[in-house]
Order: sequence, then structure tokens, then C-alpha cells
Amino acid sequence: MKTKLIFMAAVMAFTYTAAQRNPDRNLQIKTYSKKIDSIVVSEKSKMNAELDIIDKDFKEKKITSEQKQKQRLEIASKYQQTINEKVDAQQSELQSATKEMVKNAVFMDRDSAGNHRNEMWVGLNGLNMKLGQNKKKSPQHSLQTVELSASMMGSGLTSKNEPFNFYNKDSDTRNTIINSSQMALRYEGQIGGFKSPVFYRVGLGVRFDQYVPKYGKVFKQEDHNLFVDDFDRGNLKKTQFNNTYLYIPVDLRFVLNPKYLEYEGVQYLDNKKRQLSLVLGVYGGVKVGSVNYIKYSNENSRRIVERERIMDGVNDFIVGGKFGISYGSFKVFVQKDFTPIFNDSALLKNKYGVQIGIEFVNIIF
Repeated sequence: MKTKLIFMAAVMAFTYTAAQRNPDRNLQIKTYSKKIDSIVVSEKSKMNAELDIIDKDFKEKKITSEQKQKQRLEIASKYQQTINEKVDAQQSELQSATKEMVKNAVFMDRDSAGNHRNEMWVGLNGLNMKLGQNKKKSPQHSLQTVELSASMMGSGLTSKNEPFNFYNKDSDTRNTIINSSQMALRYEGQIGGFKSPVFYRVGLGVRFDQYVPKYGKVFKQEDHNLFVDDFDRGNLKKTQFNNTYLYIPVDLRFVLNPKYLEYEGVQYLDNKKRQLSLVLGVYGGVKVGSVNYIKYSNENSRRIVERERIMDGVNDFIVGGKFGISYGSFKVFVQKDFTPIFNDSALLKNKYGVQIGIEFVNIIF
């Protein structure tokens, strides 16, 4: 019985990989496996019950040691035969599935299973994936991609006269390392011939900015003005000013160390190689929401949370530029808003946004 079960396990292990490519066959194998398990468990349960009776008779000295051993062997032999008969009754079901698996495994084009390949890797910039990349396609296909990217950024405010004074101590907000993020779905195509090192990108994304006032202060709006002032309603635990934008990025990417390959007599830039690139871009966005978040406690409650929609002080549109460097999957960038985030109704010292970021998710379809 053990030999037959081991053989069945080996057959099912052999066919398992092929079954993954055919959901219907995979279901058939799983159903058969469950039936075999059910037979074995059921019959072994009955056998153990009879063996327990023999053990009880032996302890009560109703039978001798020799009789106990003889009866145990007879019961084991009986259930072994029963299990084999029931397994044999189900075997035709497995054979039907197995023959089809073996046929597919032997006669299937050895490249067909690998034509579409999904890749995932984690680098310094986080999670990266390639979905459905085709080994057999022309290199031309890798020169046109659709990507989903996500970035985390350190965002700050600067003045018009000092556009890159990111850590300005006179700012009304704190300088934090990570306080903003953005996500975009973008298309990338090549400009020029197949050997051209220049690419363009256009997409649609969402940007989330957070600004945290200096310690003990909060954003307030009053008389159509937005400003930062001391918090005087209890013990301030957390506060942040959130801006959300829907934006369109347009980039140019220049490959600085292009690598090439030849396919069917034509040379292509090999866009799958790890290459150093320079990215220059512009973006425009429209504000979809501004919310002031305040969390505090007082003598009446340990936890009070306020979310106030900001109606004044924030411009509805932003326009900016981007500069980035990438090597393979590692991508860092700086982007600067050319137009102020806050308008004249905001009584703030610095009103222009600047972000330093890194792409931590990059999924290529």
C-alpha cells in the first residue's frame, strides 16, 4: 500500500507544474487528490478503532501476545486491501488527467511557456516589476512601455527669490524628510530611430503634499486668510496641512550610455539593459482638495480629531519642472513648482513648493 501511495504522489508531483498552465486539469488533479486523502483517512480511522479493541483485550488479558500480533496483522492486511481497491476504482480518473498532462509536457513548444514572463525585484528604490514581458518579441516593443510609478518625497516651501533654499529656517513649516508622495501611470516612447537615446513620457497622476507647521503651531483660516499660529485649545499631538493634486507629467529621458543589439539585421537601442539616464520634465496640476488635520487632547477628552476643509489661501493650479537621474531601476529626482502653492490670501513667508524624491515602485506592463 505504501508503494502505491508513493507512486501516486510521484505522479501527482510530476503533473503539478503542467497542471498550473491548465486550470481545468489542475482542478481535476486536486479533486482526485482530495478523494484519495478522504479514502485513506476514513479507512485508517476504522482500522485504528479495531486495533484499539485488540489492545484493550490484551490489557484485560483476554488474548495472548501472539494472538494480539496475529489479529493486528490480519486487520492491517484487510484495510490495506480495502484502500487499494478503492484507490484502484478512482485511478482511471487520474490516468485521464495524467495522459493529457504528459502529452502537453512532451509536445508543447518549449518556448511557449516562457513567452510571457513576469519579473519582480526589490532594489534601493523599492519594488520593481515587469508584467507580461515577451522573450520572442522584437526589441522594438521594449522601446514603448506603459509604467505605473510611485514616489516618496521630502517636500518643503521656498520663497520666490530663493527657489532652492529647501531648508530655510525662516519657513513657517518644518523640514521633514518624507512628507509627500505621488503616483502616475505614464507612457514612454522613443523619439527618432531605433538607435535614438531620447525618449518621451506623458502620463496622468496624483500628488499628495503634506506641510507640518513649526512645533506648537497649526494652520488656521480666518477672514478669508490662511496663516500659521499658536495652538491654544489643549495639548497638540499632531497636525498637518494636506494638498491633493491631479497632475499631468511630461518628461524627456536621455540615455547617456546607450547599449545596442541587433535583431533580424536591424540595430536597436537595448532598453532592457541597465543604463544611465537624465530626465527633464514639466508638469501641470489642478488641486482637488485641501484639508487641515489637527489631533489634540484637553481636559474633556484624550483624543480629539479635526479635519477642516481649507477654502482660501491655496491656488487651484500648479505648474513646475523636474530634473532626475536614473540608473537601471534606481531613480532620484528634484521637482520645483514654478507657480506658488499659496496665494495672496495666505499669510506665509514661503509659498513655492519644492520636492526631492525617489521612485520606490515601478511596474512596467
